[in-house]
Amino acid sequence: MSFDQRLDILHNVPLLASISDADMIELARAGVDRSIEEGEFFFMQGDTADHVYILSDGLAKLCKITPDGQQANLRTIIPGQIFGAVGAVNQGATYPACAQALENCASLAIQAERFHQVIKKNPELSFALMRLMTGYIREMQERFTDLATTKIEERLGKVLIRLASQTGVKAEDGLHLELGFTHQDLAEMVGTTQYTISRVLTAWERRGLIKIYRKRVIIPNLHAFVKTVERSE
Repeated sequence: MSFDQRLDILHNVPLLASISDADMIELARAGVDRSIEEGEFFFMQGDTADHVYILSDGLAKLCKITPDGQQANLRTIIPGQIFGAVGAVNQGATYPACAQALENCASLAIQAERFHQVIKKNPELSFALMRLMTGYIREMQERFTDLATTKIEERLGKVLIRLASQTGVKAEDGLHLELGFTHQDLAEMVGTTQYTISRVLTAWERRGLIKIYRKRVIIPNLHAFVKTVERSE
């Protein structure tokens, strides 16, 4: 990846919109290409948080490893998003979760210390990171509430609606979601089993609410799908 390509990646990160051209160039020079194959990890839970990552291609997930060895999927990372930034905010910290590639991924890795120096010069970036982390916390709180109070259909529907807003592509036959993860990954997101995910998706397909392909879901009518999810509350 050339310097200009790294610079283009940084310019497409909304979180970095407030920093100066000079700081953007500094980050581009400090960036190192990091490609990860599907199923491999950018970092593991408990590793020293020595790099900040920006996903440039592919799809990844943040996941937590429970004491009994199970994975809990926390959120999906799409191109243009920063992840693993805890070390830039709290020097010497460890990653609180794993980051795993759901498909072949490319990223820009920047040393946490270099990123920290840019943060210190840019108060707006500090606030942007605070808003990002606050959003993560709020999202986790909502998910824990959902696990305790909502049905599987609603939780799964909310995941698909969120993915639709992030990565959905409009086409003549509906909204296309390219899923780089398995039914097991979806099960981890909503706190259920792979069998239950398959059952709910199949039921929705029979009703014409979705169309299922190997790594793609098509929602012919998003409004009707949202209404169905809301009625399951």
